[in-house]
This record gives sequence, C-alpha cells and structure tokens, in this order.
Amino acid sequence: MLASCQPAAAPAAPAADTGPIKVAVLAPLSGPVPTFGVSTRDGALMAIEEWNAKGGVLGRKIEAVVEDSQCTPDPAVNAANKVIDQDKVHYIIGEVCSKASIPISEIAEAKGVVQISPTSTNPDVTLKADGSTKKYIFRACFIDPFQGLVMAKFAQGKGYKTAFIMFDQGNDYVRGLAEAFEKSWTEAGGTVVGKETYTSQDTDFSAILAKVAESKAEVLFLPDYYNIVNLVAAQAKEKGVTSVMMGGDGWDSPDLDAKASDGGFFSNHYSPEDTRAKVVDFVKAYSTKYGATPDALAALAYDATYLLLTAIEKAGSDDPAKVAEALAAIELEVVSGKVSFDKSHNPIKAAAVLQVKDGKVSFVESVAP
Repeated sequence: MLASCQPAAAPAAPAADTGPIKVAVLAPLSGPVPTFGVSTRDGALMAIEEWNAKGGVLGRKIEAVVEDSQCTPDPAVNAANKVIDQDKVHYIIGEVCSKASIPISEIAEAKGVVQISPTSTNPDVTLKADGSTKKYIFRACFIDPFQGLVMAKFAQGKGYKTAFIMFDQGNDYVRGLAEAFEKSWTEAGGTVVGKETYTSQDTDFSAILAKVAESKAEVLFLPDYYNIVNLVAAQAKEKGVTSVMMGGDGWDSPDLDAKASDGGFFSNHYSPEDTRAKVVDFVKAYSTKYGATPDALAALAYDATYLLLTAIEKAGSDDPAKVAEALAAIELEVVSGKVSFDKSHNPIKAAAVLQVKDGKVSFVESVAP
C-alpha cells in the first residue's frame, strides 16, 4: 500500500480564515463507469451550490475542485496528489469505486486530509492493515458485508436455497461483496452450487453461464458494475439461464440494460420512490436542475457533501483534524436516511432492495441493520 512506501507527511495545516474553502470532488468522468462519475459530481456540486446560496460555511464560500479519477488506482492517486499538493484542499469527496478510494485513503490519511467516499463499500477504505480506523477517512454508504447480508436474507426470504456466484477477482468491491454474500448465505443454510471468476476485460461469459445453467441454481449472484451486468444478463437470456439475477449497488445506473436484467434484484442506498420529505425535495431539485431522476450515486454524493460541510460548521474551524472529530460524532438526517458513524467510520442506516421489472427499477423493501 502507498502508506508503507512513503513517510507519513505532517497533517495539513489549517488555512487562514479568508478566501474560499476548497472541496475536491474525485469521480470517474471517463473510464469504465462514467455515469457513476457524472452522478457523483452533479450530486456534490448541487449540495455545494445550496450551501453557497445560504452563505457558505464558516462565513466563507465553498469552491469545488473536480478531477477525473477514472475509478482506477493510478489516475485516482494522481488526482489525489494533485488536489492536495497543488490545489491545497483539506477535504475530498470521493472516490466512487473502492479500488480507487483505497489508495486515495492512504494518501489522505498520511497527509491529514479528510476524505468521505459517497459509495465505496469495501471495508478497507476506512481501515488500516492492522484493523484500526483511519482517522481522516469516512464513507456515506453501507459496507459490503451489510450488502451481502441484505441480499442473502432477501433471497432466502423468497424461498431460494441454491446460489451460483460469479465475480471479478481483481476488483476489490466485487470480490468483497461476493465474499460477504457467500458467508451470509451459507451461514443461513443456503447452498452455493457453483462459483466462478472472470476479469474486467472479459466480454464472453458463455463458459461460466453454461455452468450456471447446468447447476440449476435458483439465484445467480453477480455483484459487479452495470457495464458487466449488461453483458452477462444479455448472454444469460440468450442461453436460457433461468436463475434469478441479484447484485449490489453497482447495478444502479441509467445505462443498466433493463430488458436484459428484467426480473433481477439489487441492494441500494435509497429509492427515489421514498416518500420522506427530504427525498421528495431532493429528487425534485435534482430533476429540475439536471433533467434526470437522481440515482443512488447522486444521492450519496449529495449526502457526503452535506455530512462534510455540516462537520466543518460544527467544528467551527477549517482544521481537518477538528473536522474529522466532528464528523465522527455527527448525527444527521440526509437523503439516504438518518446517519451516525460507527467506530470504523461506517454509517449506520438501512438499505433498500430494488427490482428491475418492465423497463424500470422499483422499490421492493427496506432492510435495517
């Protein structure tokens, strides 16, 4: 890890109480999952605009510094070093993908910069190698073990007993969710009838899907991003695979192939169909501004920004150490629910299970921790 091959830098010094407070937004605006980046950027920028319309924070305007981190380790590291060393930011919203957020977190922790990832669900984002919590690193989303538990319980609640798991071994997010699902599934008495890996470069999944069909698994658990789900789902339909596809929040995208994935279920952080006033107001404002219904990426980036700016306000200071302490102790009602943080800087809140049906994604049920 980066922290092991470079000396820890001194924590960032508090800026003078003049000029704007800079907040970096690191998101994949290009690369394999650009819709994730656009939603994340737009959600964060809308939150910043709302705060600036009310006078900013600590009487200072908030300035967004947006960088394309591509959901990939090297570009993410370059973006993090750029915003910290050149732009002198003390706060980072991002990244989206765990494989990018983890190396960013090593840099931010060493340099005393507060990072809050909207959507990176791998536990290692906020934890050091020894299992202790990184002081400056937080997330606005639930973690993979909880997603795995939610989907395992949901599937078994529908009476399913057999599952086939396929996952990208090289993707921290995908592997972590697959492991969490398998653990929860088997502990609750379910049977894993097959497990296969692939790489992010693969486009032909026929060999694996032949094994899925042969296994007669009731559930095909595919916890990957929408671009891979689209390929697998289309090929599964072509091959007559009857397993019910299930996955995690990586499915959430306007570019998800709703026809191919029809009948599938996935865990997510919120539903725009939620009738809470905070959700209704957010969906209306976002839809008016951007002409689209906000997905979970947008909602969580918006939430992450509100959590961060509220912590700065509560700290009464632009000192990242004091802001990190305030963030750890925060309790705040946001779009994705009422949030407080556990000792590992993971939010304590509920998850939503959604279904792809008849060309749209609909809310099924909410599952609390």
